[in-house]
Amino acid sequence: MHETKKRQILEVAAGILEREGAQAVSTRSVAAAAGVRAASLYQLFGDKDGLLAALAILAFDRYLDEKHLLSSTGDPVDDMRRGWDAHVDFGLRHPAFYLLMFGSDRPGRRPPAATEAHDLVLKFLDRVAAVGRLRVAPVLAARLLQAAVTGVTLSLIADPDENRDLEISARVRETVIGSLVTDAPPDVDSGLASRALALDAAIAAADQADLPLRPAETALLRDWLQQLAR
Repeated sequence: MHETKKRQILEVAAGILEREGAQAVSTRSVAAAAGVRAASLYQLFGDKDGLLAALAILAFDRYLDEKHLLSSTGDPVDDMRRGWDAHVDFGLRHPAFYLLMFGSDRPGRRPPAATEAHDLVLKFLDRVAAVGRLRVAPVLAARLLQAAVTGVTLSLIADPDENRDLEISARVRETVIGSLVTDAPPDVDSGLASRALALDAAIAAADQADLPLRPAETALLRDWLQQLAR
C-alpha cells in the first residue's frame, strides 16, 4: 500500500515536471494535485530535493526500459548508432526528465539507475571490443561517448523547435564513433590496440574456471593488454 501510494504521487509529480518544468515541482503543488496532505508527502519523500531525487530515479527507470527494448542488429557498431539515436530521442521527448537526469546542479549525486545506464553502455562497447573494432579501452570509450551524446542532447533541448537541427546529432555521432572504432575487424585491420582489446574482452567474458591461468595471472595479463591498447 505504501509503495503504491508513493508511485501514484510520483506519477502526479512527473506530470507536473513534464508540463511545467522542475521549478513547478514543490511539495505543496504535488500534494495538492495528488490529493494528499503535505505531511504525508514529507513522510514519503522528505523535502523537495527528496522528491526530485525520486523523480530522477523514475526517469532513469523509464530510460532504461526503452534501452532494453532495443534489439541487436548483429553489428555492434550499428547498435552503438542506434543506442545514440535512442538516447537523443528520449531527451527530446522528455526534456524536463532529461534535464533532471543529466543536467543536475548537484555534482557527484546520481541515482543508482544512472550506474545501470552506464553499465549498459559498457556492454555495448565490450561487444565492439570483442570483435576487434574498438580503438580505446571500453571504460574510456564509454566516458567519451556519454559526454558527447549528453552534450548534443542538452544542446538540442535548448534550441527552439523551429531551429532544432537533428543533423547535428548525426554528424557528432559519426565523428565520435569514427574516433572510437576501426573500419574493419582485425583480420583486415592489423592494429595492435584493437587486437589487444579484443583479447581482453574475450578474457573478461570467459569463466575463470575455463582459463589456464590463476586469477592473479589473469589480472596481470588484462593489465598488460590494456597497456598495449593505449
